Amino acid sequence: MDSLHITEFGSEQYLDKINGPQTSTTQPPFTAASPSQFLLPLRGAYPPEAEDATTRTSEPKRTEKKGFLSFRKFHAKAPSSSNSLDQGERRFLATEPLPRQSTSFDRRFQFLPPELQVEIIASLPLSDILNLRLTSRSLHALISLNEAPIARYHLDNHVPAYAKRLYPPPSPSALNLHYLCGIWHRLHVAAKLSYLMCEWISRELFLRNTEEKKKAFAPQRERMRRRLIPLLFTIFHFFEIYREHHLKFLAETNGKGLSREPYTINPLEAQIMSLYDDKTLLRVHEVFPLVISSFCRRLRPPSYVGRVERSIRGYLRDKPPDEVHVAILCIGGLREVERIWEVKGYNTRRAAVDNWYNSITRDTAEQEPKKRRGMLGLKRKKSSFSVGKISLGDAVAANARISGEAGIPTRDPMSDFVFNTSLSAGRPMGSLARDQLKLLLPDLPILQKIFLETAEALIMERKIVERASDIKRNAQIFTDLICEDRLEEEDQWWYGTVAPESIRPNLEAIEEDVIE
Repeated sequence: MDSLHITEFGSEQYLDKINGPQTSTTQPPFTAASPSQFLLPLRGAYPPEAEDATTRTSEPKRTEKKGFLSFRKFHAKAPSSSNSLDQGERRFLATEPLPRQSTSFDRRFQFLPPELQVEIIASLPLSDILNLRLTSRSLHALISLNEAPIARYHLDNHVPAYAKRLYPPPSPSALNLHYLCGIWHRLHVAAKLSYLMCEWISRELFLRNTEEKKKAFAPQRERMRRRLIPLLFTIFHFFEIYREHHLKFLAETNGKGLSREPYTINPLEAQIMSLYDDKTLLRVHEVFPLVISSFCRRLRPPSYVGRVERSIRGYLRDKPPDEVHVAILCIGGLREVERIWEVKGYNTRRAAVDNWYNSITRDTAEQEPKKRRGMLGLKRKKSSFSVGKISLGDAVAANARISGEAGIPTRDPMSDFVFNTSLSAGRPMGSLARDQLKLLLPDLPILQKIFLETAEALIMERKIVERASDIKRNAQIFTDLICEDRLEEEDQWWYGTVAPESIRPNLEAIEEDVIE
């Protein structure tokens, strides 16, 4: 007969060869099924009987030890693990896979593509993104190189519409974290100052002093706080742009200033108010006296205290002059107003105001008095040679001097630091130089004429209202702030038609500033 591999496929000979062995052999009687010999090629993947046989043949025969005087020692043999388990359990253990090793989250995050990493980081809160930059150099480089998409995501999802109207975003290529952090810093100041003002107004003006009255007044206070945040943000913008324009005007006029220029409407204020639409200008003009009066009232001693009781309580210092209030508003801005407002205790708050005003008016040429070394000058003098206490500036200057003498090109070591990014530009309305302060202080406006006269003239010129008496004042302002009407309409105007809850700063969000 031909072999199987040369038989034509599908022929009768092929079928006979395939069916031949099956028909010729007889079925054996039924016996107990033997365990399957197919096992996965894992560690210990032998059949139980074969495994016992291999272990028995591989192990050498141990010689029995005999004790003293040829007495054998009898040891109780413990049952082996293979004998204590039945066949099914041993087969399960033989086929059980190895435990999977867990991978840490940072390793998994590093294995992701850079596009997914940036998308995950962009969805985090801004404070977490800034903290993430400080964890490692790789994450700092990843965030610094992708500032534009991260800032664009937050700008589209978490920045209110009124903030983008006042501070238009730059081009997509120039968008960075400094612009985004500046927006959130201004929002933080506006939200925190709104909260402080609402607490003071509800306590001092609405006389909600007890816990029951505060709890009953809570909905009105919350509506007033939400309405004040966009208005205070606009006032922050006004003082910030006013300081910039004022410095630019002083530089163009060689330091003459506005006090020597005749005008009916302040040109700097009119230039800034041209950026505001009619509704924003009217609402800010109505609330501005409340902001200034509440801040001035915060810097006065308690009004219920008489002269005798003032001396007993220690309220010996009067309120600061108007020049100090104007300097705080026009030079420090609302950030300084919020910082001073948070100080508890009138004497401590009054001392903080004096310290700040002295810091901007004190001349740098004035030297501090030389400290005495001790009684009769006999105290031990400290050595002028201090090892290991050289400042960074001295080290840089010494390095530059040595490199210059040797003819080696110098390079700023601070530029080599990985943390020197766009955030090094500083916060909005930062501290000014001494020469700029000397130009601004003599040319500051009068407290009673800031914003109000120019705003009212422009409101009448634009015909936003028909008569000046239509502008709401005093009690009408409080009624509009706490009323329940037109709340959804105002939210759409301030925050946009599609505004998630994240762009409305809540009480927890105002406690954290991304820049401070």
